[in-house]
Amino acid sequence: MVPEGAIMDILEMQSEDLLRRLNHLTEEQASFRYEPEKWSIKEVIGHLTDTERYMGYRLFCIARGEKNNLPGHNEEDFVQEAMFDTYSLHTLLEDYTSVRNATLQLLKNLRNDVWTNWGNANGFPVTVQALPFIIAGHELHHLKILTERYFQNEDFPA
Repeated sequence: MVPEGAIMDILEMQSEDLLRRLNHLTEEQASFRYEPEKWSIKEVIGHLTDTERYMGYRLFCIARGEKNNLPGHNEEDFVQEAMFDTYSLHTLLEDYTSVRNATLQLLKNLRNDVWTNWGNANGFPVTVQALPFIIAGHELHHLKILTERYFQNEDFPA
């Protein structure tokens, strides 16, 4: 899903796009769920932020030479425990922006030779170079779902 181009540029443009799409939402819209058991838009934003934070940690560890298996996480448990619906949309977007900026800063400061470092994340081999693309692809996946299942839903609040 990630387009051709420099990953730093892609991540920066992606962040601008997400903020452009979500910044104008009301609290009611941000709390919308397209089905009762599905995440709200606030929970999707929180999930994106948590996942990027988690992937950024993996990126950091592998870039620094970590050889031990890095653990996985249960996204459902994380979203439930975080209680994202109790936060304002502004707070969630601010957190997302902070994490994205931290990811970009980490990537800017990596030495050229560590991009090919291999590590183990949740039992799967992964390179430093792959992780920013995983972050970008994960966000694109959820933006597609937000567009198709939330914003185009006939019950989405006006």
